[in-house]
Amino acid sequence: MSKCSVFVRLTVLSMLVFTAAAAGCSDVGATNFTPTGSMTVARGGHTATLLSSGKVLIVGGFSSDDTTIFASAELYDPAAGTFTATGAMIAARYWHTATLLSSGKVLIVGGIGSYDLLASAELYDPTAGTFAATGSMTVARGDHTATLLDDGRVLVAGGDGVSGNLASAELYDPTAETFTATGNMTAARFEHTATRLSDGQVLIAGSVDGSGNALVSAELYDPTAGTFTATGNMTEPRSWHKAILLVNGQVLIAGGISGGGINGPGLASAELYDPSAEGFTATGSMTAARTFHTATLLPNGQVLVAGGGYLASAELYDPSAGGFTATGSMTGPRAWHTATLLSSGQVLIAGGNASGSAELYR
Repeated sequence: MSKCSVFVRLTVLSMLVFTAAAAGCSDVGATNFTPTGSMTVARGGHTATLLSSGKVLIVGGFSSDDTTIFASAELYDPAAGTFTATGAMIAARYWHTATLLSSGKVLIVGGIGSYDLLASAELYDPTAGTFAATGSMTVARGDHTATLLDDGRVLVAGGDGVSGNLASAELYDPTAETFTATGNMTAARFEHTATRLSDGQVLIAGSVDGSGNALVSAELYDPTAGTFTATGNMTEPRSWHKAILLVNGQVLIAGGISGGGINGPGLASAELYDPSAEGFTATGSMTAARTFHTATLLPNGQVLVAGGGYLASAELYDPSAGGFTATGSMTGPRAWHTATLLSSGQVLIAGGNASGSAELYR
């Protein structure tokens, strides 16, 4: 990928995300969401990871004016309701992934830094509060997926590559601190989802192709065999959607874009993947079409879907009823934000618009 093409993509996304607050489309007033301390900097395209201590690690991202890609990181302390800076990454990056390892460290992989795709990776040590380099990927990737497997390894799949969307995948071994290639996906994928199932396999679903068209296909990664195989197709093509493993073992796929790249029409529809049948079926639709939203599994088994596009609204999916209901609105519209389930059962919503604000869903 050229520096110019990445810059254009970043600029378009920033226009979409960071003009939301100025668009006069906030929907404020519900008490479900309450403000908490603000981040040390305004971020979009960052990651948020719940640490073993109960704090939340916020890493990287980009600024609202396209001028800064962040190497900085910070910690949210739920007890104090505040953010404080922690050690900075070795490389500034956004559209990276962050995975909590069994050791308690956080693996940061790939992304875009200084308008170049990155193959590098690093580890955050919560005890020391610092980042250290670890092995690099076999290829540079951005907007890929990273999934913790049952054996402690991390599956890194697809993403945006130097020459276009990637079908390749690789495994990170935390003991050796190395990446090694594994089987290729059945299709090149970018802005897909990856969900570890109850049996340890990983469901890969959807994508956007090089022409901006969304894909309907899905596949399964078998960690034992190290291979991908096709599974049933979704009920409709999707990219930029969200996927959440439900308590019953099914996977909820919600929202996204049906085609036309990032400016394509958003989807309000949702569907369920049944691992036993290896098929998708439609479920109730959301109250609004959503892209660049978040989806969080709550302790009661429901799923909180928040924001996206120019929306401040949020809703809950109830697996028992198979439908969505409104659950108030955030303090303002957000997209490219993060949503993290805290140990208390509350959800921390952070960043994503032209401020460093954060709030809690109670």
